[in-house]
Amino acid sequence: METAFVYPAPRICVAHEGEGPLVLFLHGIRGNRTNWYPQIEALARRGFKAAAWDARGYGDSDDIEGPLNFRDHFVGDVLRVAESFNARKFHLVGLSMGGRIARNVGIYHSDRLHSLTVVNANPGFNSMSADDVRRFVTERSTRTPESIRKLLGSNPRKGVYEQLVQSIDKIRDHSYRKTLEASVAQDRDAPVENIRVPTMIMYGDEDTVYPPELARAMASRIPGAELVMIKAAGHLANLEQPEEFNRLLLEFLTRHNR
Repeated sequence: METAFVYPAPRICVAHEGEGPLVLFLHGIRGNRTNWYPQIEALARRGFKAAAWDARGYGDSDDIEGPLNFRDHFVGDVLRVAESFNARKFHLVGLSMGGRIARNVGIYHSDRLHSLTVVNANPGFNSMSADDVRRFVTERSTRTPESIRKLLGSNPRKGVYEQLVQSIDKIRDHSYRKTLEASVAQDRDAPVENIRVPTMIMYGDEDTVYPPELARAMASRIPGAELVMIKAAGHLANLEQPEEFNRLLLEFLTRHNR
């Protein structure tokens, strides 16, 4: 697996492997590019160039300077990463915060995508009650073993909890707080009806962060969207059950690969 840096500032770090159509993976709000390594390796063996970024403010990418515009900054970063691979069109996969970024790309730049996969995400924080939003912020601000285990479903693979702890330990607090605040304040009600690209909404049936009804409601608003459930998975389906996740994703990508 290779590592590349996308310039100009903020510098974005990207891990990639394989040759073929680009599949770009976007991590969650307490993640980084390493969360997608099982997917990168699997897709690279199946004829794709698979890549995962560290979003600005995460991992080996530059910190966020000044105010963060959740939609414009992250969407712009996705497009320049794709351009760095000379990918006029590409497949986009995002989980949680990455899923919210990905669906914004789908809304405003459908012409750049072969397909869109949104995993364990929501259509905006207006879809949640005020109490649920407050709980979301509180839980994202704590790092107790109990709060971390609540992210997982009943059947995670061995070692996932430890991997998750490592990801959370790498968070840079200043950038993380800025991203969390921008998420809740700005990402309120995305017009997902405007997505015009083959879309799969994937969710874990035991997700307590964004409950399954949010995924079902979002899929119902996107023309032609496919809704796929992973049983006994929580909020991090790709880490908890990578074999099943990869199987479902590859089947979808293969059908929509041009």
